[in-house]
Amino acid sequence: MARKRVVVVGAGPGGLTAGMILARRGCDVTLFEKDDRVGGRNRTLEIDGFVFDVGPTFLMMKYILDEVFELAGKKIDDYLDVAPLDPMYVLNFGEDRIEITTDHERLKQQIARLFPGEEQGLDAFMRAERVRYEKMIPCLKKDYSSFSAMYAKDMRNALPHLSIGKSLFANLGRYFASERLRVCFTFQAKYLGMSPWQCPAAFTIIPYIEHAFGIHHVRGGLSRISEAMARVLQENGGTIRTETPVKRVLVRAGRAVGVELDTGERIDADEVVINADFGHAMSTLFEPGVLRKYTPARLQRMKYSCSTFMLYLGLDKVYPEPHHQILFAADYRKNIEDIAVHGRVSEDLSVYVRNASVSDPTLAPAGKSALYVLVPVPNNTHRVDWTAIKDTVRSRVFNTIKSRTSMTDIEQHIEVERMITPLDWANEGVHYGATFNLAHTLGQMLYFRPRNRFEEVSHCYLVGGGTHPGSGLPTIYESGRISADLITGT
Repeated sequence: MARKRVVVVGAGPGGLTAGMILARRGCDVTLFEKDDRVGGRNRTLEIDGFVFDVGPTFLMMKYILDEVFELAGKKIDDYLDVAPLDPMYVLNFGEDRIEITTDHERLKQQIARLFPGEEQGLDAFMRAERVRYEKMIPCLKKDYSSFSAMYAKDMRNALPHLSIGKSLFANLGRYFASERLRVCFTFQAKYLGMSPWQCPAAFTIIPYIEHAFGIHHVRGGLSRISEAMARVLQENGGTIRTETPVKRVLVRAGRAVGVELDTGERIDADEVVINADFGHAMSTLFEPGVLRKYTPARLQRMKYSCSTFMLYLGLDKVYPEPHHQILFAADYRKNIEDIAVHGRVSEDLSVYVRNASVSDPTLAPAGKSALYVLVPVPNNTHRVDWTAIKDTVRSRVFNTIKSRTSMTDIEQHIEVERMITPLDWANEGVHYGATFNLAHTLGQMLYFRPRNRFEEVSHCYLVGGGTHPGSGLPTIYESGRISADLITGT
């Protein structure tokens, strides 16, 4: 019997996950990637000996990564050096700082010091949100090709725990009275590119997951995960062709039958897996008239995440700052509303800083450090003139870092610098520069999110942050596993 031929478009974490599992299951897998290296937004950026992750820096739910490697017939420890972080991260409010740790007694002591009388809320949070997590996780591991899946037993069991109509921030009021303390458990909404005042309460499972299972770091950066997956895919018999852009998916009588490369070469396939950014793929990878649901007008009406302003800094010294640190704007809610509601760049920014060289010396030459800076900002639907303001925003970022950390002289120690604005993300194929892909509104979740078995074209599958289960590395890995299962009937 002939091996099933599978073409994967894009070597992001979803495409790599699907590819290495499918190759293990005997499929003839060929993966095409437009860049010179694998990873997509989870790729490595190397500049003069400094190593940066382009995108994700938090590894949550490591057990899912372990599972997908096992499905590919491998053990993760043979490919990656992964270790938990403690503290997981530091939240910096100016005069007040809190180290977020999975040692709950130590965390409760910090809460008692900063928010007297609220420390027992942590126990209540962990008890209640564990139930929500256990009910919801099975729903995130299945596909929603049919609306009947919304009535399946797992969904019926989860429904009472979805807190429909309540926001993440409001839900945390069950456990904590202080607004600032709630913020400590809501900033994770940035993984979804959403405001915690708008993000559905069901996503309270994200801070729960952090506090229950911890956060891990991969030596050399999280982009090493993608590189390890590429090795596994090839070891399992698959082929990866980098610097090979796909021009379009070939469709015949409503069925995907292969792809056409930018060179004009046509590759036949029994199944096609799309790992390109969802909006970009719908806008560019199909001939006009093929798509009836995801038309340009429909894509314009869909809700998208925020974008990010990025600085990758190679420094000639190592500062004694935490591995992960979030510097909150003085008025965090106003900052979030500026991004999500008004579509403008705040005067007072919230800034995430990863100083990973403090615990991973492989990221920079000896005595130096690779600093990663991320600022949530509006996506390009709001038409911010980044060409005009990018230098002003850069100055605001440095002012925030200098005033809130020990890095008061940081600009004097920069050896290399790379800036990415929402315009740059868009030029890389990120629709509207929405770094976290489609927003996770109730109307864009589960069956109502673009499906893994693509509803517009048969024998075509979607993986990545724009499909079910959603954005973030663990859920993207799940999208790859779900699609691989659908293709092989597993």
